[in-house]
Parts: sequence; structure tokens; C-alpha cells
Amino acid sequence: MTDVRELIVRKQVWRAVVADVVCVLVFTLVGTASHRSAGSAGGVLLVTLPFLVGLVVGWVASRGWRAPARPWPTGVAVWFATVALGLVLRPLFGGGFAVSFAIVTAIFLAAAMLGWRLLVALLTRHGTNARGPLRSRGRGRVAPCPGG
Repeated sequence: MTDVRELIVRKQVWRAVVADVVCVLVFTLVGTASHRSAGSAGGVLLVTLPFLVGLVVGWVASRGWRAPARPWPTGVAVWFATVALGLVLRPLFGGGFAVSFAIVTAIFLAAAMLGWRLLVALLTRHGTNARGPLRSRGRGRVAPCPGG
């Protein structure tokens, strides 16, 4: 039974990682396309890399694998690290910095990275019961699972 549970958890973690990477890729592809700077895959990669570094740091620092789909604290920590480190590292990859870009970055990635997590939380809650999935606490008592 433990092996099945571990497999399910790993699958959930990888889905969350892929969802976050897709959010960053969509952000950079939309941004480079709207500014007509998407001339090459290498150019897009240079824009994407600092944010992917921030994403990895956010996942590790928040131990995101423990609750990958939780908006708080996992989602906020991963989002914050992605935005903050992405903006700090961007000049090292040939990009510039503008306050307006930082604002758009923070808003877009918050909507995307926290949005999918909020949607999962909403669907999980409505897909099971009003309080979320139930688990036994022993002695016949049942309580909502933490995080979902």
C-alpha cells in the first residue's frame, strides 16, 4: 500500500512541477512574442532561464514536494522565489530591468502559478465534500486532510 501512495505522491509532485514550468514558459513566450523578441529559441531560453532558476530555488526552499498544490505556503513561496530571483538574475542573462516589467511579471506569474493551485484546491474540495478529502483520526473520528 505504501508503494502505491508513494507513486501517487510522486505523480502529484511532477504534475505540479510541470504546471509551474509551463506557467514560466507561457509567460516568457507571450512576453517575447508581444515584444517581437522571440526571434530564436536561444533568445527565449535566455529570457526563461533566470525564472526557471528562481522556480527551482523556490521549490527547494519551500520543500514544495511536501504539498505541491497548496496555494499557501507552497504556491506563494515558489511564486515569490521565481519572480524575485528571476528579476535579480535577468541582467546576468542579458536582460534589462524595468519597474513595469517587474509588476507585469509578478502579476502574470501570480495569476498563473497561484491560479492553478487555487483551481486544484477548489476542484478537490468540490470533488469530495465541503471540507476536502477525509481521513481517519482514529477512534472513529474523521477530519479534513491538511491541505486539501
